[in-house]
Amino acid sequence: MSETAPTATTVDRAHPQHEADVIVVGAGPAGSTVAHYLAQAGVDVLLLEKTAFPREKVCGDGLTPRAVRQLIAMGISLDDASAAPGGSGRWLRNRGLRIIGGGVRLELPWPELSEYPDFGLVRTRMDFDQILAERAVKSGARLLERTNVTGPVVDPRSNRIVGVHAKDADGERVTFRAPLVVAADGNSSRLSVAMGIRKRDDRPMGVAVRTYFTSPRHEDDYLESWLELWDSSSGRDVLLPGYGWVFGVGDGTSNVGLGILNSTSVFQDVDYRRLLRRWTASMPEEWGFTEDNQRGQIRGAALPMGFNRTPHYARGLLLVGDSGGMVNPFNGEGIAYAMEAGQVAADVIAQAVARPTPQARERALLAYPRILRDTYGGYYTLGRYFVKMIGNAHFMKYATKYGLPQPLLMRFTLKLLANLTEPSRGDAMDRVINGLSRMAPAA
Repeated sequence: MSETAPTATTVDRAHPQHEADVIVVGAGPAGSTVAHYLAQAGVDVLLLEKTAFPREKVCGDGLTPRAVRQLIAMGISLDDASAAPGGSGRWLRNRGLRIIGGGVRLELPWPELSEYPDFGLVRTRMDFDQILAERAVKSGARLLERTNVTGPVVDPRSNRIVGVHAKDADGERVTFRAPLVVAADGNSSRLSVAMGIRKRDDRPMGVAVRTYFTSPRHEDDYLESWLELWDSSSGRDVLLPGYGWVFGVGDGTSNVGLGILNSTSVFQDVDYRRLLRRWTASMPEEWGFTEDNQRGQIRGAALPMGFNRTPHYARGLLLVGDSGGMVNPFNGEGIAYAMEAGQVAADVIAQAVARPTPQARERALLAYPRILRDTYGGYYTLGRYFVKMIGNAHFMKYATKYGLPQPLLMRFTLKLLANLTEPSRGDAMDRVINGLSRMAPAA
């Protein structure tokens, strides 16, 4: 049997410890979702995570209804008792998005749709990722923590990936083999780079920084976005493309941070941590966003957007989540799209391993990038146009001044930015957004 193509599997098939039908690198939301659905389909899957749970991850911790839908589909309990050790132990529900800017304060409830729930959630990544990984294990995936993948194993005859090299928890070198590998190893995705799949310069990139404060606002039932971020480090006030956020976590703290896009000329010169400190210092004193109330350091992370690394399948390697640049350019949301793409990847792989010939299996696998392109390509193209527009300070000022006071326009904007529409039926707003996404080129 060739090691260069995926093979059919059964649940009771015996595998050596370091072999599997599929290896998933990274146990974040993308990787754990892939592993969960693969295991449910009877595929022997090995999930490799370089750290140990619980572990911190830079994120706003806010989940829109798109992400909530994925949690429900995976069978994740939204009961507060579903805590993992070391986490906040609470799902804090929110009703919508509060937008502040241009002297306007507007509360926009999540839309009522048949496809998505009408509530969002907040939960820290300290145990959120662990909950998903444990769900994958319960479904049958094999999880190895503190296993740092160092590079691919490539068959010289076929030039396909057939496994990975790694260092285990004891620092020993070990090789894992599988005819298919999923890269869910984040923005840097060393595995993708080693396979020659590099980032695209024609796609937007963002930076997010955040910290936590003990605050009386910790049980806010709205996600809060501030649309005016001013930077004066260049000697003049510059309106930056992006937004600040205040998300109550429900454990006595608020997640406070900001995200900036690279569509402005001063992007490389902004001191993001200093900007966050200045921004929080301007907040009302009673909110408690002070140095004495800060819990943990200010930490930052890159936001890879709009499919900034392609192809999403090549030579036995599938990219899922941040490794494939799947963050929504409109709002910086990554978890929902990582989980959605993970479900798609798992379904494609399950179909592929059941095919009788290498050629048939490869045809099935090539459907993965096509499905992603058909599902998100046009919408992400619109998002790239949006990023360019808000990189223009004059447009931002105009939009903030004249757009925010218009409730109907802002409800449309919420649906567009959060990608929350009825796919086939819906109101006029849904039809406009869906029509624009279909017409935009899926490049």
